[in-house]
Amino acid sequence: MPGRGLSGSCVSKTASGSAKLAIHERGSRLDHRPPSIKVDKPWGRFEQYTHNLPCTVKIITVAPGGTLSRQYHHHRDELWVVLDKGAQIQLGEEVLKPEAGEKVFIPRGTVHRLSTPGEKEVRILEISFGEFDEEDIVRLDDVYGRVPQ
Repeated sequence: MPGRGLSGSCVSKTASGSAKLAIHERGSRLDHRPPSIKVDKPWGRFEQYTHNLPCTVKIITVAPGGTLSRQYHHHRDELWVVLDKGAQIQLGEEVLKPEAGEKVFIPRGTVHRLSTPGEKEVRILEISFGEFDEEDIVRLDDVYGRVPQ
């Protein structure tokens, strides 16, 4: 989105071809996004997000009205692929409402939160790059009381 003070941000095209802000980035950390290639085949195409790298892959399902803690990680980057419409993603002070199929890269150290304000559950495919450990969640705010005192 040129002219809106978004230098250092990435614009990604959705399956429909419309350009949307899909990746939030901070300064020079853009160079640390995971490798990704698109390969066309006679039957269609595939997009490869990792090749022989240590990573963890999960599908996160957030119940209607649910919200994850506002958090960051010291030892891993995350790539979220939105599977269902209705997700709300907070990255720093910015709030994104991505469409299904959009990708959001979250570098380590970036404060983020995923929520579902609507009436349907939302699924996110999460690919974590780096050392994965559930103890690497630094919670800043949590509606379920999981922030250490």
